[in-house]
Amino acid sequence: MIDEIKSSIAKLTSTLPPLLLGQERINFLIDKFSMFSNEEKYNFLKLTNRILTHMIEREASDIEFGGNGNDGFVWMRIYGKKERVKDLPKFTVDEFAILILNLLGENQRRYLIVTRSLDLSYAFYYERKQVNVRFRATVYFDLDTLALNMRSISSQVRPIESFEFHPNVLKTMSHTYVKYGLNLITGITGSGKSSTLDAIIDFHNKIDPAHIVIIASPLEFVHKSNVSLIRHREVGRDVLTFKDGVVQSLRQDPDIIVIGEMRDPDTIMAALEVSDTGHKVFSTLHTSSAVESIDRIIAEVHPSEQDRVRVRLADVLTCVISQKLVPTINGKIVLAKEVLLVNSNVKAAIKNNNTSEIYMMITQGGQLGMFTLEQDLKRLYIQKKITLDSALAYANNKTRMQQLLSAV
Repeated sequence: MIDEIKSSIAKLTSTLPPLLLGQERINFLIDKFSMFSNEEKYNFLKLTNRILTHMIEREASDIEFGGNGNDGFVWMRIYGKKERVKDLPKFTVDEFAILILNLLGENQRRYLIVTRSLDLSYAFYYERKQVNVRFRATVYFDLDTLALNMRSISSQVRPIESFEFHPNVLKTMSHTYVKYGLNLITGITGSGKSSTLDAIIDFHNKIDPAHIVIIASPLEFVHKSNVSLIRHREVGRDVLTFKDGVVQSLRQDPDIIVIGEMRDPDTIMAALEVSDTGHKVFSTLHTSSAVESIDRIIAEVHPSEQDRVRVRLADVLTCVISQKLVPTINGKIVLAKEVLLVNSNVKAAIKNNNTSEIYMMITQGGQLGMFTLEQDLKRLYIQKKITLDSALAYANNKTRMQQLLSAV
């Protein structure tokens, strides 16, 4: 099959002018892509799905195709470590480019040339387990060559009970107990934010007769309406922007609005406004701690607006969960998290621009269900799930981590 596919691709790549480089080379491949027959395109797709099947069976979280940096190999991240997969075929950058372009529609190919990056979702039927498997994908350029990252989306939602949240935290996040407010799941890329968000949605879907509107780019796990009515709106396909999706959702009678990511000031302001109108909002941020999340939201807006946003944030913020995936002693990964519940003291600290006091409030809030990332790393170390080095390496506050570990 590999030889047949390489031969098909060579029909096009052999016509590439030798001096045609960079974007013009990709443009040429796009312009001539229609020369492939439907059978050839289907074979390209079967090869891609076969490679993705290897990814699933190796329990890899991410896979990398193409680009100058891949050196002809497919790369995977397996239990946190990115490595070449030497038992899969090697491909040239042009062969990789064809396989990547085959995943896109004609409009997506044209859009990619203009924007230089494209987010999308992808799915195929995994025969061995007889399920549809989904991936979040990003196509981008690497030294004028086409590259692709795909992240595996679990076909099953992790049960909320497995996160070991304190009952107060579950009540705060539950629309049944608290009807409004902004709840944040934060962490660096690859820290499992989407999985946590899906678990929260699934938790509501089992018990809450509510209308949930999910706005994401791209859509990852697709929830089936159970007790809740769930709508999925993908940015770029069902709605133009996150902000548009949030504003439009107000005319769709929602109870819970899930914003895949607060990535710009407009989306942040829209999230604060809908939280302020009595809706429950869940969203994510690329920050590594609860305090950093609060500071980041305020810093995103113009200085003249910061005092107003600080007061509004203090009024609507109810919960912040910051998380990291930490390698375990047995070579896998485990979730470490920090939990902030916004009480009257935290509200006052935000309003008075004293966010530096919040870390100590979290430290002392154990009875309420709060704990810092360092306290959770200490717990994992005591339980012999992670090493001392990992506890120190993944801590946000290294000094505090050393103090906690010295008492063990």
